[in-house]
Amino acid sequence: MASGSGMPQNKVTVVLGAQWGDEGKGKVVDLLAMDADIVCRCQGGNNAGHTVVVDSVEYDFHLLPSGVLNKKAVSFIGNGVVIHLPGLFEEAEKNLHKGKGLHGWEERLKISDRAHIVFNFHQAVDGIQEQQRQQQEGKNLGTTKKGIGPAYSSKAARNGLRVCDLVSDFKVFEDKFRMLAEHFLTMYPNLKVDIDSELNQLKEYAERLRPLVTDGVYFMHKALTGPSKKILVEGANAALLDIDFGTYPFVTSSNCTVGGVCTGLGVPPSHVGRVYGVVKAYTTRVGVGAFPTEQNNDVGDLLQSKGREFGVTTGRRRRCGWLDLILVRYAHMVNGFSAIALTKLDILDTLPEIKVAVAYKVDGKPLPSFPANMDVLTRVSVDYETLPGWCCSTEAARSLEELPQQAQNYIRFIENFLQVPVKWVGVGKSRESMIKLF
Repeated sequence: MASGSGMPQNKVTVVLGAQWGDEGKGKVVDLLAMDADIVCRCQGGNNAGHTVVVDSVEYDFHLLPSGVLNKKAVSFIGNGVVIHLPGLFEEAEKNLHKGKGLHGWEERLKISDRAHIVFNFHQAVDGIQEQQRQQQEGKNLGTTKKGIGPAYSSKAARNGLRVCDLVSDFKVFEDKFRMLAEHFLTMYPNLKVDIDSELNQLKEYAERLRPLVTDGVYFMHKALTGPSKKILVEGANAALLDIDFGTYPFVTSSNCTVGGVCTGLGVPPSHVGRVYGVVKAYTTRVGVGAFPTEQNNDVGDLLQSKGREFGVTTGRRRRCGWLDLILVRYAHMVNGFSAIALTKLDILDTLPEIKVAVAYKVDGKPLPSFPANMDVLTRVSVDYETLPGWCCSTEAARSLEELPQQAQNYIRFIENFLQVPVKWVGVGKSRESMIKLF
């Protein structure tokens, strides 16, 4: 028997979005990060937006793991994340000015040497591509224009540059950078790139970055096989935005389902522990794409204004509709949720009745599963279950028993349909407003 094979192994706890993003993952992560030892990001880039409120200060994170507010935890940005360095340092500066939460962040942040870099020209190309789509087809994808897609394209085309390139021989990096910039200039004649000034900026960032960079695979291996540790993984984006399983092509460019944890951190599947799906008590979507339960009416307007539904990253108004359990059940098929965090229940407080999508039909025939084809999804008719509302405020509730009976029934209905327990219910903005059910 190999030595150490009988040792208890640490497992990672994963928090993932179960809809189209904006479910309130930051709040759930913040709750779990309070006693975590390591908090990791495994995919996406600064196209993500997590808002965390601590001591009445509202912090906005895009690249930094929300757990960076825990001064006792190490925050880790894994190899699956694409990093825009100006964005990273600007984000830290902005949050430093807001409150004391971020003080000393550089001492507790580690970045994988295998993570790819998003350059300014990737961001410019993102904007140009979106413009072209608008002109050619009259429809865009609704990207955040943060250069995420083009950076992952460089990664897949094998001409991308990684953190390890930037912090080793700068002359070698410079040559590769010039080649990559030229490649994009050839493809996009309207692109403006000041290669020399960007290289000067990158040289400065290399110095600031060097102390933070680590071999991510070795770092995670030591964390998983060493002394007992609580390791938390915070997913960005959400299941229906996954490049493989989302509502393609209106998706992001990374795997934001549970598989992205293994590939984006170098974690073996046997080390994945609990997987928590974050579900908003209704559904929202930013940008374009099919949305079967969307309410273009008073209900949609109420959810939008009461829920303050604007994108953290883009400021765009979010489209709103009823909770779609077909969509959440599909997210559960892919992710295998251990339990669910149901957020923003309080936004439904004033509705006399609440609808929940329980089946899709196309041309009168029921669909057995969530369709891959977006043309089919735009044509589905939705079967709803109508539940009575509770018509009173839930914001003061701090236990399940303190919630009105109809609100409890709503939670139980979701559990029964999905066959997954609801572990937390969110009824407000603060950390304290997340009611723990078990």
